[in-house]
Amino acid sequence: MKVLYHGGLEVITSPEIRTPNRTLDFGAGFYLTTSENQARDWVARRLRNDITTGFVNCYDFSISDACKDLNVKIFEAPTEEWLDFVMSNRRIVGFEHDYDVVAGPVANDRVYTAFSLYEAGTISKDILIHELKTYRLVDQYLFHTDRALEFLKFKSAITIEK
Repeated sequence: MKVLYHGGLEVITSPEIRTPNRTLDFGAGFYLTTSENQARDWVARRLRNDITTGFVNCYDFSISDACKDLNVKIFEAPTEEWLDFVMSNRRIVGFEHDYDVVAGPVANDRVYTAFSLYEAGTISKDILIHELKTYRLVDQYLFHTDRALEFLKFKSAITIEK
């Protein structure tokens, strides 16, 4: 059993699929991480003068149970397949995939810089992947379908104050 974290401005006891207003690494859905610190960072970025409280929601998740019943894709590291998948989600309008759950490295701010160099043609795919493998990358889990959300069990919420 893994504990997954979701940082946001509300307690979410019943997660739902969310359509983002921008393109994301793995597409639309409900994003989590195994890193409590990463979830805290997500909350901190949303806190402003008028919004002073956020929450790190904690969920139990059994990947082995999910793999028995769902279409699960796990990217263990930055690979060419991972990069192509992330770039398709970010670049192709209306891109769809049929995974219920996708897990893999998160393209954080440091990674975005390297991605930008690749997108501009400054570095090759091979150089980008080699570079990314030297980073200490945090993971992310996308729950892409309502069926997948049934495998998340809310545990608690940690209050984060500005």
